[in-house]
Amino acid sequence: MKKRQYFSQFDATRVPSPCFVVDRAAVEDNLKLLHHVGQQSGAKVLGALKAFSCWSLAELNQKYLWGSCASGVNEAKLAREYYGGEVHTYSAAFKEADLIEVLKLSDHVVFNSMSQWQRFKPLCLAAQQDRPELKFGLRINPEHSEGDVPLYDPCAPKSRMGVPLSEFQPDFLEGISGLHFHTLCEQDVPPLARTLAAVEEKFGRYLAQMRWVNFGGGHHITRENYQIDELIALVRNFSEQFDVQVYLEPGEAVAIRSGVLVSEVLDVFHSTVAQAILDTSATCHMPDTLEMPYRADVLGAGEAGELDHTYRLGGMTCLAGDVIGDYSFTQPLEVGQRLVFDDMAHYTMVKTTTFNGINLPAIALWDSRTDELQVIREFGYDDFKMRLS
Repeated sequence: MKKRQYFSQFDATRVPSPCFVVDRAAVEDNLKLLHHVGQQSGAKVLGALKAFSCWSLAELNQKYLWGSCASGVNEAKLAREYYGGEVHTYSAAFKEADLIEVLKLSDHVVFNSMSQWQRFKPLCLAAQQDRPELKFGLRINPEHSEGDVPLYDPCAPKSRMGVPLSEFQPDFLEGISGLHFHTLCEQDVPPLARTLAAVEEKFGRYLAQMRWVNFGGGHHITRENYQIDELIALVRNFSEQFDVQVYLEPGEAVAIRSGVLVSEVLDVFHSTVAQAILDTSATCHMPDTLEMPYRADVLGAGEAGELDHTYRLGGMTCLAGDVIGDYSFTQPLEVGQRLVFDDMAHYTMVKTTTFNGINLPAIALWDSRTDELQVIREFGYDDFKMRLS
């Protein structure tokens, strides 16, 4: 199925470069679909701020989702300040000072280990006395891998993420009302179904004691060919079988196809192969192209050799490996020309760095329905300086 395309008519010269441009209409389309899944399945769908935390669009999350999930105190503060709904916070480990704040901000707090839960249980139960709606959970590790990339596989051997059955201590469950697991990364329903089978096999005896189960993130729900009806049925069946409230935590699915990264060609030359240096950077602005790795799409470009003029696109840092990839174009590239990297809203804006003193990309909001455009943030020297001392 063809990818949804929102930016084919966008004029990249209307924004500074580099610049993340997020389409409000695309984000809203994604959220509407997530809302449909929640309504039809009975699941409460939360937006994962670790993937996409463009809080200027937080009112859309309030309109369509049931809340947000945070990975620590700062995201929990952002969620409570802007996003509304429930706030669920999980961390691989909490500092006590941070947890004190998290307990004030969150509706669910999920612990990664039995040791953290036992250490902080008195603090948590005291907070629950003041806020009876506060709930606590444990992240479990079903030791069932579905991911192809070890860096993104929370169930890889020797994982630090979640409690495996061999370390699970049922005598310590007092005060725990739910379980959380996360095995997926950009995946659809069949891997989730296999994960649920593994969870039921290993932890099914404890599910009857629970009031809620969080299926974590990695669900590619808003991808064009995702099996929506099958997901709804799967969630319904699980919820009815174990009499629990199901939560889903999509992150990337909130922002799929919703943003681009505009860049500018700074130099074109030949060094063994044709090279083009851009004012953006793989390592600073789109690190998953190196870490995953994956090939970012450039609007109007083809694979190397597919079109008449092929270039190696590189970033402007001194890192030798700051290479975005080899792309071909119908016409030769020129200095000052704008290139647009597609699908760059999720796991890019949240991961940018100022390595080498490179400026962070500006952030702009666009609405493809009305053509309204607003540059909401530009970054400069002070943003680089204030990270240091």
